[in-house]
Amino acid sequence: MKIAWYVDDDSDMIQAVSLMMKLLDFEVKPFLSARAAAAELKEFRPHLLILDMNMPEVSGMDLLEFVRRQPELDDLPVLMLTSEDADAKLDQALEKGADGVVLKPVTLEELEAAIKKVMTGKD
Repeated sequence: MKIAWYVDDDSDMIQAVSLMMKLLDFEVKPFLSARAAAAELKEFRPHLLILDMNMPEVSGMDLLEFVRRQPELDDLPVLMLTSEDADAKLDQALEKGADGVVLKPVTLEELEAAIKKVMTGKD
């Protein structure tokens, strides 16, 4: 089973997305902060990283930039999951190295399609 890390400061969203991910044959390790996920990325590497764009202290964008600066994580598929719908912000996430962006609330079908897209060729 593939392992996805989901970083979001909203525990209800973590629960909902985790249930969807389970239906898509992923085991999800949730993180309520980007700092906690970054610390563990030094020792473990998931198959997929899902980040909320806007979080207090360290944002998903900050963690995305950190991941892309690590040579050993450069090819890690990263999907941004956000309620931010400003095109400039979405484009910025892609420019900084996100493999895909999905708007909240997300359906199972949207999540599945986005995951397939970002993981193509990165398994």
